[in-house]
Amino acid sequence: MSRIGKAPITIPAGVEVNVTGTTVSVKGKLGTLTETIDTDITVKVENGLVNVSRPTDHKRHRSLHGLYRSLISNMVKGVSEGYKTEQELVGVGYRASNKGQILELALGYSHNVVFELPTEIKITTASEKGQNPKITLESSDKQLLGMVAAKIRSLRKPEPYKGKGIKFVGEILRRKAGKSASKK
Repeated sequence: MSRIGKAPITIPAGVEVNVTGTTVSVKGKLGTLTETIDTDITVKVENGLVNVSRPTDHKRHRSLHGLYRSLISNMVKGVSEGYKTEQELVGVGYRASNKGQILELALGYSHNVVFELPTEIKITTASEKGQNPKITLESSDKQLLGMVAAKIRSLRKPEPYKGKGIKFVGEILRRKAGKSASKK
């Protein structure tokens, strides 16, 4: 059996999980999330635990078993605690500001980049003197948060020589040495 798939998911206080047919909906203090489950996978809610099971040991069933267990677990954690990701802009003149759900970035291009965020994501930007500008994204949907963070990072990926660009806080970049100035 899948080690991830067979582990039960504990439902914290204040979270409600409903299974109707092939749809699993999770409701908590931070919102409601729904996911459509494959017809072969069964989801049962008993005694404050969610169990995911598969009918056979076919490769497809094994892969779906762990996948849907992880998705449901992320939904339960998302509506109870939420997810947060931080990014920083490294580079001279790089700035970030937001007005509601619109993020405006100055990334060294001839124009500012305007990025509109989905309503499910809460954004804050901070620019402190002597520090790199930071973008903080918060949401209950882990998949959507990851997609938006990756899209923002793709606007100016960190380059390997000076490290300029948009990177996640705590991300370790692989740096390269520049030109060697010695002549032989």
